[in-house]
Amino acid sequence: MSEFRIHHDVNELLSLLHVRGGEGAEGYIDLLQKHRTPYVTTTVSSHSAKVKIAEFSTTPEDFLRKYDEIKSKNVRTLDPLVYLLSKLSEDKETLQCLQQNAKERSESSTNAASTTSYTLPSTTTKMSMQELDELRKKLGNVTASSNAPQSAEVTRKMLRERHNKKNPTQPNPVFPNWVYDRPALIGDFITGPPGPGADPVVAVDSCQYTPLLTIVYGVWCLAGTMPLAVQEQALLEDLLFVLIGVDGRDITAQPVLGRQNRSFIVDPTLDMSIKELVNRILPVASYFSTITRFVEEKSSFEYGQVNHALTAAMRTLMKEYMILVTQLEHLHRQGLLSLQKLWFYIQPTMRTMEILASIASSVDKGDCMGGSTLSLLHDRTFNFTGDSQAQELCLYLTKAASVPYFEILEKWIYRGIIKDPYSEFMVEEHELQKEKIQEDYNDKYWDQRYTIVQHRIPSFLQKMADKILSTGKYLNVVRECGRDVTCPEAKEVLYTLKERVYVEQIEKAYNYASKVLLNFLMEEKELVSRLRSIKHYFLMDKGDFFVHFMDLTEEELKKPVDDIVPSRLEALLELALRMSTANTDPFKDDLKIELMPHNVITQLLRVLAIETKQEKAIINAEPTEAAHTGLEAFSFDYIVKWPLSLIINRKALTRYQMLFRHIFYCKHVERLLCNVWITNKDAKQHSLRSAKWFSAAFALRQRMLNFVQNIQYYMMFEVMEPTWHVMENNLKSASNIDDVLCHHTSFLDNCLKDCMLTNQELLKIFSRLMSDCITFTNHMQCFTQSMSLDRLSLEHAATDGSRDPSQKLSSKSAAELADALQSGGGFETTIGRFDSNFSSLLLDLLDKLSIYSTNDCEHSMINIIYRLDFNGFYTERLSRMAIERSQKAAT
Repeated sequence: MSEFRIHHDVNELLSLLHVRGGEGAEGYIDLLQKHRTPYVTTTVSSHSAKVKIAEFSTTPEDFLRKYDEIKSKNVRTLDPLVYLLSKLSEDKETLQCLQQNAKERSESSTNAASTTSYTLPSTTTKMSMQELDELRKKLGNVTASSNAPQSAEVTRKMLRERHNKKNPTQPNPVFPNWVYDRPALIGDFITGPPGPGADPVVAVDSCQYTPLLTIVYGVWCLAGTMPLAVQEQALLEDLLFVLIGVDGRDITAQPVLGRQNRSFIVDPTLDMSIKELVNRILPVASYFSTITRFVEEKSSFEYGQVNHALTAAMRTLMKEYMILVTQLEHLHRQGLLSLQKLWFYIQPTMRTMEILASIASSVDKGDCMGGSTLSLLHDRTFNFTGDSQAQELCLYLTKAASVPYFEILEKWIYRGIIKDPYSEFMVEEHELQKEKIQEDYNDKYWDQRYTIVQHRIPSFLQKMADKILSTGKYLNVVRECGRDVTCPEAKEVLYTLKERVYVEQIEKAYNYASKVLLNFLMEEKELVSRLRSIKHYFLMDKGDFFVHFMDLTEEELKKPVDDIVPSRLEALLELALRMSTANTDPFKDDLKIELMPHNVITQLLRVLAIETKQEKAIINAEPTEAAHTGLEAFSFDYIVKWPLSLIINRKALTRYQMLFRHIFYCKHVERLLCNVWITNKDAKQHSLRSAKWFSAAFALRQRMLNFVQNIQYYMMFEVMEPTWHVMENNLKSASNIDDVLCHHTSFLDNCLKDCMLTNQELLKIFSRLMSDCITFTNHMQCFTQSMSLDRLSLEHAATDGSRDPSQKLSSKSAAELADALQSGGGFETTIGRFDSNFSSLLLDLLDKLSIYSTNDCEHSMINIIYRLDFNGFYTERLSRMAIERSQKAAT
């Protein structure tokens, strides 16, 4: 069940139960996702649960009758549901809550009914009798059509349309119409009106039996008036006809509607002893009719290969049954057959016919195909453990029906190919192109190209469904790369009650497939080397390359995004790669440049807002990126080809881009602060008296630089490097590609979380801190530039006045100029405001980090506090904030 389906079902359940408040749907969804498995891996005992619910119910007979009805339809989730209901019946709190909700709903419905009045529209005309009859007929037709079961023709058409929609290139073959239009070809009773040459038979009313007529010596007479010996011989003749689907004279079949069992009318004037014996034999004829109709219906192409194999096995058994009837007819012609002997000879076959008819009825009621048919047969075989003959019969049917299913299974687990023309196999293939795996954000190809269809899984393969899916997927990936894959330990899979046999075969195929794909990716495709190459660029492992690249592209990236020429950036990237140690990387040509439409903070906030209340507000908000520069939009991209794109997919690359843009943003701020430090070197020319007002700005710049550098050190050396080494060690011990995917995804998730990129609150504070740093650097650069321009103008004026180029502005005059620029306290006030904002935001960030490290056990983030508060400068303030927070919580 997908996450969205769980979300929908939980919301529906809460609305039905009128549950409000509490944690809401999100809390229950998280709890369900932590404790759910993709497939049903356990079986429950429904017998004790059924007894418990029956005892708890006020009408146990109705409950048991309903249970048997649903069970006959082969509903797979019935037993788990009954088990859940039995557990709910033991929980008093839940029962009390449900009873209260039921009471409130009944009261609300009663109030609504009492306030609603129904009035017939007034009319001046009366309905005629003819119109009334027509209306009655229409209502009767609607009621009959709603209650009548779906016809076989409609079912076949629906199945054929469904198949043709999924496989337009391979439409289902269709039998000619005369196969269905001629009922005499079926071999079942013909209950239509008699033809013009038929013998005269008195019509039979279903409510009142009318004596049937029999012709004896050319004279019509009542069957009950004949001697017992003549009655017996006449009924023997009728029974032999009825047993093969042909009406007799004294025994006639009633018409059936849908999937009902066939019933018969016996002449009521017959002797009671004879009629009683006949009624004991007639169920065999009813079973024969059910089996014949089932075999004829399920032999159509639309019902799938499993049903074809099952009907073929039943047809083989029916041939033996026909041989028995032929032998009985031979005895009858020799005058050696009586009703007692017929009853004696037919008894062993009666049990067989009963089981076959029961299976046919269950498959019909449950609309079973493929895996669901095999589940039903397996359950029947398992349930007949105490009856060896019945179990042997069901085992024969199950083995015969499972042959085509296991042929599909063998091709899937041994070669990675699905050949399922009638959509019966548990694994379903979807049309997805592997070339688009780089374009799609989600890794759809691996997750959605092949999926499990729950109701097609045979119950005896339920525990192995996950491995069956993975085995074929592994082989399919290698096969699509042009390599021939055939499992060396391939053996024929046969159905048996000992599950261990085919479980071992599937395990061997799974181990081989996982080993082949893992070796293919690790050794031939060099997955680890590819990941290291990505780490060099996205996680800035190659420091000299990044310095060269920033020096070359800084001027270009300062431009607005629309003014940047991508080809020029690509050329500069190529130059930086050739000039640095990255030149030794064999995969450096796969690195590309991408200009993103949003800055990193906006992108992260959009991602974090998915499936939350703020999603619509953030998406609909107008972008405030009027001055969107290349530095804010810059990111790397990487070209990954199949099959490495299964691991390094678009989703993983997007996470790498987020980490890179986050570090790149910090590096950009660090370079700005370092540039301020360089430009502030001019202040050393002034005397201490005139430069004293610079000390606050210098201190704030150093605090900002210390913050940015420590954040970078924490992310690169305390988060990414240790997590990377853990992932590399895990990749060495990985046994299959799913483990590789899991370790790689876990690495990226841990990096994003520990770098504060998955928490909106921390991300917003960090974004404001970076913005303050950039605003401060811009202000300082503007101030320094204005001071330099004024100095140059004074020097130029002094030079022009004295006509002596050697005369320049003295240091004392420069200091007086600086004092004049900051006179009035504007500069000091601005620096004070910057200091106050930065300190409050930094304290807020440290306080939030301490809360998360304590409450959510995010112990890695607390290292930021230790690095920034190494001398206890913020300790006193953080302690005071913690005390105030606890006092507020107490009040």
